Amino acid sequence: MLAHQYELFKILSNESITSMFTKMTSITNSLDALGRTYTNVDIVSKILRFLPKSWEAKVMTIHEAKDLTKISLEELIGSLMTHEITMEKQELEEKPKKNLAFKIIHHIDDDVKDDIALITRQFQNLLVKKHRNKKFLNFKKDGNKEESS
Repeated sequence: MLAHQYELFKILSNESITSMFTKMTSITNSLDALGRTYTNVDIVSKILRFLPKSWEAKVMTIHEAKDLTKISLEELIGSLMTHEITMEKQELEEKPKKNLAFKIIHHIDDDVKDDIALITRQFQNLLVKKHRNKKFLNFKKDGNKEESS
């Protein structure tokens, strides 16, 4: 069963490098205890092969810059964790700032909520009146045309 888990091992797109490493270590340590060992190269290759598509550039860089037969698992995980942190920082910087307005709204006093409700009702009434006047003016214009004919 553990060998099956190892063979089907995949990294989820929202999974962190730390949790992925913990999962992989748990599987390989259990297999090792049962007498089935995988080499460091096998584990490193498996991890690199199943990283999400968004990691493709990092995987290519590691393949080109490092000798996979000599890279330790700890070195690989350290490199991937550094890249993960960098990607998270970039995502935070790219988020639009308009989300802050929604966070502030949660802290509105009841008086302010009442004011907003009043303004909203008044605006709705204004739109209704404007719509009625528009119908009345259109009716009046249509009536004038018939009289002048």
